[in-house]
Amino acid sequence: MRRTVALAFSGGLDTSVCVKWLQEKYDMDVVTVTLDLGQRDDLHEIEKRSKLIGAKNHYTVDAKAEFLKDYVLPAVKANALYEGKYPLSTALGRPLIAKKLVEVAEMEGATAVAHGCTGKGNDQVRIDVTVRAMNPSLQVIAPVREWNMSRDEEIIYAQKMGIPVKPSKSIYSVDQNIWGRSIESGPLENPDTEPPSDAFEWTSSPEDAPDEPGYLELGFQEGVPAKVNGRSMEPLKLVTYVNDFAGSHGVGRIDHIEDRLVGIKSREVYECPAASVIIEAHKDIEKLVLTRHELDFKAHVEREWAWLVYSGLWLEPLRLALDRFISATQHRVTGSVRMKLFKGSAWVVGRSSDYSIYNVDLATYSRSSTFDQKSAVGFIELWGLQSRVAAGLNSQVEEKKENGHPRTKAKKAQ
Repeated sequence: MRRTVALAFSGGLDTSVCVKWLQEKYDMDVVTVTLDLGQRDDLHEIEKRSKLIGAKNHYTVDAKAEFLKDYVLPAVKANALYEGKYPLSTALGRPLIAKKLVEVAEMEGATAVAHGCTGKGNDQVRIDVTVRAMNPSLQVIAPVREWNMSRDEEIIYAQKMGIPVKPSKSIYSVDQNIWGRSIESGPLENPDTEPPSDAFEWTSSPEDAPDEPGYLELGFQEGVPAKVNGRSMEPLKLVTYVNDFAGSHGVGRIDHIEDRLVGIKSREVYECPAASVIIEAHKDIEKLVLTRHELDFKAHVEREWAWLVYSGLWLEPLRLALDRFISATQHRVTGSVRMKLFKGSAWVVGRSSDYSIYNVDLATYSRSSTFDQKSAVGFIELWGLQSRVAAGLNSQVEEKKENGHPRTKAKKAQ
């Protein structure tokens, strides 16, 4: 009896070749799995392609709501930006793809799962590790790592196996979901080259963006974006709206040098309009309602959380524990943030919350201030106490160095 493998299938060249390669090299029946994460692909066309190539069965999984609820919203609460730049759009999608692969494999009685990730990237780690954590009995096959074919060689193999090769309209390698779009290859591999305008689809160039600024008010409920301009919206509609609005103002382009998990430095270009705006707004409302101590410690947690997700450790117990800490900080993160968007930039111009620690009666410099300035004298006296004592001792040490220790002088005189 032939074994069955569940293959993560995008319909592109790599995963199309994977179907035939798994049938030929491993003598397996192939079941293909495509997740709808809001990537704007023609899912019906992908299903038709899977069956045309010879897959035994195909699953199209609408995972948008689950992706937003269980992966994107926790990332918002964590202000998740890998190396301070990347909102983890692709990284957040991979463990969900792995989860659905495992579920389909178990339904189909498959003994293995497969994916089209290369041996150079991070995605192979994210999927392999998650699958093995969820079901260690499943074999994980990564054909692209094994066959080591160039793109031209893949095309020749595809033609030989009767796989229709779709002419590519783009020189770029693109991965996208509702939280962001990553663009690689072509001229982007030269870190000194400005990304050509044809690399972008979700954002207007700042030069072509409207000449008048746009305003966007985001309402948060316990750390979750829940309103836009006073209107309640469920997550999918909200993120879609912000993506379109921010993108039209040229907001969300990211270009940076990134440290991949496998040790390679890479030039990465992203379009993440909604992620850029929502995270910036969330960070600002936190500043209004959390204490200095909460903010300082949470910044360390956020960096570790982003690293764990980026490096494929979604199911790592530490990430789950950090999630619980982050959730505990969000009970007061409720309020509104007003953003101004103009020619590729977005910044906060107003914020309000019933839980605001900011008190205008204390902060104002007018005569209405309730702050007793005399109390600052005692505070300063105690605040700088150890620093003053240490500074005095340091002066004595330096003086001894300059003049020499008395005993040292005595020995020299003898």
